[in-house]
Amino acid sequence: MASATVRFVDGMQFVGTSESGHAVVMDTTEDVGGHDTGPRPTEMVLIALGGCTGMDVVSILRKMQVKFTRFEMEIHGDRAAEHPKYFTKIKVIYKVWGDVPEEKLKKAIDLSLEKYCSVSNSLKPRAEVSYTYQINPTV
Repeated sequence: MASATVRFVDGMQFVGTSESGHAVVMDTTEDVGGHDTGPRPTEMVLIALGGCTGMDVVSILRKMQVKFTRFEMEIHGDRAAEHPKYFTKIKVIYKVWGDVPEEKLKKAIDLSLEKYCSVSNSLKPRAEVSYTYQINPTV
């Protein structure tokens, strides 16, 4: 079973520590009692999705012996209007630079989102997770 510890610091600031010992500060804006020293928890959900699917895609592309010079993602989420304001739609925009065959990139993304990424699959019962991609020339 995965585990984490989240500790209240001050205002609305919390420090989350993973079972592997890494810490992240979470906070909110000053107008609601925070110090604005870290991402909001809902922002962390989008960051976690990007990290999870990104690691999958990079790993799969490497196994396919696809060379790229840069890889990044933008993740955008729409939330329900009423509490608990869960994510209803999330769109991941994959951006890769290099001579990357489109069919291999698409296969890597599909494998990640449908099979390997536990974050996307945890979100899917409520959120529609979709994607687009851009293949850019090497800079």
